[in-house]
Amino acid sequence: MRAVMEAAEKLRAVHARLCREFGCPITYHHALSPLDELVSSLLSHRTRNADSRRAFGNLRERFPDWAAVRDAPTAAVEDAVSPCTWPEAKAPALQRTLRAITEARGALDLDHLAGMETEAARAWLLALPGVGPKTAAAVLSFSALRGRALPVDSHHHRVAQRLGWGLICSIR
Repeated sequence: MRAVMEAAEKLRAVHARLCREFGCPITYHHALSPLDELVSSLLSHRTRNADSRRAFGNLRERFPDWAAVRDAPTAAVEDAVSPCTWPEAKAPALQRTLRAITEARGALDLDHLAGMETEAARAWLLALPGVGPKTAAAVLSFSALRGRALPVDSHHHRVAQRLGWGLICSIR
């Protein structure tokens, strides 16, 4: 328990330094719906921000809603997401994820996550095909949900683990 308390204190010190340097709280750039954020996050994998934003915009311009993306010919979705890295893989993967949401919820909607505890919402998202820990955290944190989650790359996670911060992941 002592190690957990020491790690928590280190984390609070890092937080305080970051706040002094950059200000707190850090403002969000947008407030997408959870479903919009999920699509955006899926497109962003291994892709520069400008390119994934362009692909997201293409989808919004070419299709009236996410159900149309789900049901469209994969080639049409692939063309829309062509600014992304590996559009030939992302298009069918995105459609699989949208179909899984529809099957689980009866509609394309993730608003039910707002009424869930963070860990339960995270687990629900992780059960979707193509959704890993970083994507789930992005949906929870960056969408209009504004949940308590921190999306991190695997190499950042490894450093945090080495610093002992993995011990305090559930401390609030």
